[in-house]
Order: sequence, then structure tokens, then C-alpha cells
Amino acid sequence: MQLFPHETVRPVQKDFMEKVKEALENKKHLIAHCPTGVGKTAGVLAPALEYGIKEGLTVFFLTSRHTQHMIAIETLQKIKEKSKEDICCIDIIGKKHMCGQKGVAVLTSSEFSDYCKSVREKEECEYYTNVKKNSKLSLDAELLAKEFMKKAAHVEAFVKKCKKERLCPFEMACIVGRKANVIIADYNHAMHPGIRETLFGKTGKQLSSSILIMDEAHNLPSRARKLLTFSLSAYAIEQSIKEAKAVKADDTAGHLTLLLKMAEELGAGIAYGKQELLIKKQELFSKVEAITNYEIFSQSLHSIADEILETKKRSFSAGIANFLDAWTGPDNGFTRIISKGLTKMGKPFVAVSYKCLDPSIPLKEIASSARNVIAMSGTLTPTEMYKDLLGFEKAVCAEYESPFPKENRLNLIVPQTSTKYTARSSAMYESIARKCAEIANAIPGNSAIFFPSYKIMEEVYATFQGLYSRTIFLEQPELGKDNKAEMLDSFKSYKDAGAVLLAVSAGSFGEGIDLMGDFLKGVVVVGLPLTRPDLETEELIKYYDLKYAKGWDYGYIMPAIITTMQNAGRCIRSETDRGVIVFLDERYVWPNYRRCFPKEWNMRVCFNAREEIEGFFKAK
Repeated sequence: MQLFPHETVRPVQKDFMEKVKEALENKKHLIAHCPTGVGKTAGVLAPALEYGIKEGLTVFFLTSRHTQHMIAIETLQKIKEKSKEDICCIDIIGKKHMCGQKGVAVLTSSEFSDYCKSVREKEECEYYTNVKKNSKLSLDAELLAKEFMKKAAHVEAFVKKCKKERLCPFEMACIVGRKANVIIADYNHAMHPGIRETLFGKTGKQLSSSILIMDEAHNLPSRARKLLTFSLSAYAIEQSIKEAKAVKADDTAGHLTLLLKMAEELGAGIAYGKQELLIKKQELFSKVEAITNYEIFSQSLHSIADEILETKKRSFSAGIANFLDAWTGPDNGFTRIISKGLTKMGKPFVAVSYKCLDPSIPLKEIASSARNVIAMSGTLTPTEMYKDLLGFEKAVCAEYESPFPKENRLNLIVPQTSTKYTARSSAMYESIARKCAEIANAIPGNSAIFFPSYKIMEEVYATFQGLYSRTIFLEQPELGKDNKAEMLDSFKSYKDAGAVLLAVSAGSFGEGIDLMGDFLKGVVVVGLPLTRPDLETEELIKYYDLKYAKGWDYGYIMPAIITTMQNAGRCIRSETDRGVIVFLDERYVWPNYRRCFPKEWNMRVCFNAREEIEGFFKAK
């Protein structure tokens, strides 16, 4: 493999690379479970890039995580350095996040799209107009493009340089992309029809001549479903009324006022003690038709949005129009829900949602049109489930074991407590706290404890703080990027003295952080991040039951198990790392849960965790 960036290839990595090469040659999609240590980024990029160059194909490395963008770029830098090949690559994130205009961060993707289109058409964006002069590339744009065609640069460095030169980073990325052998981007750059059309059109690429590498692919089902989910809130209607009045669209303002009243009446119809209710397509459609013509109403909202965007960056009217357009879509694979509750400020809200249940719907075109799709992750198990969910019916599946020494990892199930809803009580929280303290105190270094929710974490913390003998870090909800990095750096500084991080399974630290070496010696996963199924989850279970006869597994159990496996994966990040992973809940010994763990984990049931952990670290 001429483009492999390292001196040696691990045996399991070699197997993976051969499987990738085989899939490419046979025009097959590949779904691969590749645990940490396989070296999947280098293992997939080397054969894909080599084959792509030979066959004139473009490699798209698609991931939702900032850290994976970094790893991909670093791998490409090593490939270029070692091979001396003239490889061109570009790193792209969401267009909004690359934009040089101030104040766009608060906009939704659709709002930004409308705003960007508006300022381009009115020639009010100097970043955009500076890219070309007399229909040709400006000198500054041409020089910058040539500079970045020669090196593999992370998107932040690229955007910084573009902004300094007052050039549109996205346009410049597309110019470099026309020559690129590899484009690193987000899932939506391939999955979202509009975004894909823009990127592929500007870079001159086609799905049929593209190799799509979907990294961290365990995130794909939820991301794909979110793509075709639309919501309408009472707040959005209130803001749209103000917009309609501002542009003197009094008739539409009146119709919106009636729409608001209708939404509130629908919310009032939800029985006492309930927060959600299923609603049929025709029910909302008929109520809107009773106010005004449905199609004309949507068109008038689009027109109001166009006027609002003449002077402002966002329009709520556009969001309502998009919702109305989507609402009349298909029934199969979707559900419609009305919900009510209180905002964080304590204000009542009503929302109506059109939710996608089937991730294969937005992935159909990719599955049928792309030259190859390689979906991979460290927790892509069982692979057959993902083959079903993603709609890759003819994909090849492969599962690999971690190459790290098994003796460096102690995997325990401690079944003496539970966070299941019927077991929750002050006494149980105290028992969990004592078990967590016993385990964390026995670990010589840093440990992390993951909880199903902030509520449970807080209940356990009340007792835990008096039992743990070292420093405690407590995750806060909605932690910003800078605060997260600062907290992580501080936590790492305690690697010798030892500290514990209390966090939430689906929170800021549950996935996507690397704590190699002595920075993390143990992980405790408390309970399962299962909650009482809401209406969406119930509909998801029903849909997967009808389609695969596996509704409970696919719609409820496996998403929670995969989250806990991601938590566990924070511990052993290199072949020299040694650590303990404890799953603390009686349900982990139940057959329908225990069978979800990869076989190579060799899970052991333990009733004296402290003794086992102390013995493990003494045996070093």
C-alpha cells in the first residue's frame, strides 16, 4: 500500500485495508465495526485514496466531529510527506460556520441559507464579491487557491487565512475542491439534497464517481432522521406575525393569528397529565384550509421571508413556510406529534412536529448513486442492524477486534444497583454513590463516571461528594466549547494525584474526547440512558417492529447501549493504556442487554469491585 502513512501495519489494520480494497474493486458498500486501535482513519484513507487516484474518483471523508476532521487532516499530511505524491485535499465544515459575516452564528441552517442568498444577490457581501473579478478569479483568490492546493490544512487555518484576505471561505474551499482528491466534510454535505447539490455543483463532483467514507457512523441514523424533521412552535408563529405586520402583509398576519389560536387549541386538547399527542396530516391541513388556502398561505410566508431578509439575517416566516411544505409529505416512515410544556424560563409552549422515523429515506440516493460508501465506527455493532437502518441492503459487513492487549483492560459488570425507573429512590441513589466511591477510590489516577441524566447525577453527587477522597469535576448542562476544553485540561492535570469527572452519558464528555496514557484510568457507566419512551420513541419502536420485527431492540435498547459503549471507549485509547471499565446496573447481566456487548470485551460479573480493581492495578 504505497500511500499508507506509517512504517508498520497492524495485522488487524491490514485485514481492514484489504476489506476496503475488496469493496472498492467490487463496487460494494462496506459497514465496518472498527474498535479503537484498529487505526481506521489511516486504514481507510490509504486504500481509498490510492484507488481513487487510479480510477479518477474523489474521496469524501464525512464526519460530524471536529476531532475527526483533525485526525483526517493529520493523516493526509503524513501521507503527503511520506509518499511525496501531489495530493490535493480540502477541509470543509458547515457554510454558516465558515462565514465571515458577523452575527450569523445564531441562525439556523435554513435561515443562514436564505440570508446568504440574499446578500450575494444584492452584492452586499464583500467576501463573496472579492473572489471574482470580471467573471474570473481575482488575483488574491487565485494565489490563495494555489497555496492551499499544495498542502493539507485544517479548516480553521484555511478560514482564518481567507478572512484575512477578505475572501469567502466556502467559495474558496469549493475552488480548491475542484482539484481535490480528498474532501473532508460533514454528513450533511452528502445527505442533504440542497447542500449536496451546492457543494458537488461548485466542485464539479458527482456521487457516481465518489467514494464516501462515513466516519463515526453510529451517529448516522439520528442525523439522517433529523434531516427530514420539521417543527412549528407557538413562539415562531408569534415572531412571524410581527414580521408580517412589519412588511404590511396584514392579511397574512391575520391568518397567522388564527394559526396561533389553532395551535393553542390543539395543545389544550392534550389530556391532563400528558405532554404529547399524535396528530394526523389531514387534521392540521383542514384547520389551515379553514383559515385560508394552504398553498397560498405557504407562498405568502415565503414572500414575507424574502422581504424580511432584505434587512435582517433571519426570518421566522421562512421556517413556518418550510414546515407547511414538509407537513403534506408522506406518512410511511414519519410521525406527526403535537406537544406542550414549559420553556426554561417557565413560559408555556406548544409545538407541532413532523418527524422522520426511517433514516434510510434520506440515505436512499447515497446508497443507490454513490460509487462506494464505507460506514465505520468503533461502536458499529451489530453491523447487521446498521445495514437495515441505513438501507444499505447489499453492503458487506465486517467486525474487527481491538488489537490492544486484552490484559490491559478489566471489564466488569457490577449488578448490585439499578437506575431503572421503578427502582429509583433516595436509598438507591445512596447505594449507587457508595459503589461509585468505592470504585473511584480504588483507581490510582483519574476516573470518569457517566450517568443517564443530570437529575440522577445530582442525586448521587449529594452523597458521593462526602465519600470520594479526591477532587471532583462536575459537568454542567449546555457546556460551551471553550468551557469544555478548559475543564478537560484541568481534569487532565490531576492525572498523578487523581480526580473524578462526573458526567452525563449523552453529554459533552460521553463521546469524542481522547484521554490517552495516564489521563484516564477508569470509567464507570451508571445505569442505562433509557427513559420512559416518549411518543416519538413509541412510534419508532412500532415502525421498526413492522419493518424489521426488531422494534424494541432497534428503537430503544441499542441506542442506549451504543451510548454507554462510547462512554466506555473514553478509557483505553492506545496499546499501552491500562484501565478499568465498570457497568453498574443489574440489567447488564440480563441476556437481552448482555448480548449487546462485543464478544471480545469478555465481560465479568463482579460483586467485590474494589478487590478486583486493586488486584488489577497491582498486577501491572
